[in-house]
Amino acid sequence: MTAQYEHADPLLTDKEGCAILGIAKPTWWRWVRDGIIPKPVKLGSLSRWPRSEILAVIENAKAARQAAA
Repeated sequence: MTAQYEHADPLLTDKEGCAILGIAKPTWWRWVRDGIIPKPVKLGSLSRWPRSEILAVIENAKAARQAAA
């Protein structure tokens, strides 16, 4: 019997996160270093980010834009 598991908040690679944000990998890693993007969840040597955290980066940028207006 095979158990099926569908994660409600999938973990993304840096490449997938870059595609969502429309940025290049060097920018991604600079934003991680600067705290704009949260540090990754480490699975062994793999770095992954919950999709919700990447979408929160967009929402935070939108909120900052509204606050500045």
